[in-house]
Parts: sequence; C-alpha cells; structure tokens
Amino acid sequence: MPKIKTHRGAAKRFKRTAKGKFKASHAYHSHILGKKSPKRKRKLRSSVTLHPTDQRRVLRLLPY
Repeated sequence: MPKIKTHRGAAKRFKRTAKGKFKASHAYHSHILGKKSPKRKRKLRSSVTLHPTDQRRVLRLLPY
C-alpha cells in the first residue's frame, strides 16, 4: 500500500500538540487592522485549538 501524501496547505496552517490535538492561528488578523480595536487584535495573536469535529477533517489531511 502506498504512503498517503500530506496536504501541504494544511501542514502550513495546523500544528499537532503533544496530546494529539491541533493548534491553529486566528483568522482576521492579516489586513484591514485599522478599524479593529487593540484588544481584538491582541486576542487574535494567540493560537486556538480546533473543535473536535474539525480535528477529524484535519486528521485526514495530516496523516503523519
């Protein structure tokens, strides 16, 4: 059986944590930042863990 290829787009966006969950960065933090409050931009800097339903989808894209 051949190896499964890793989805390169997903590999750049998600990282696996030590417990096997997936970590991602927030959306809406790349441009048009002038109208967003400093508090909102500060909170967007942190990473977030994916919801379990999304984790299953990402697991298929990142098998290794």
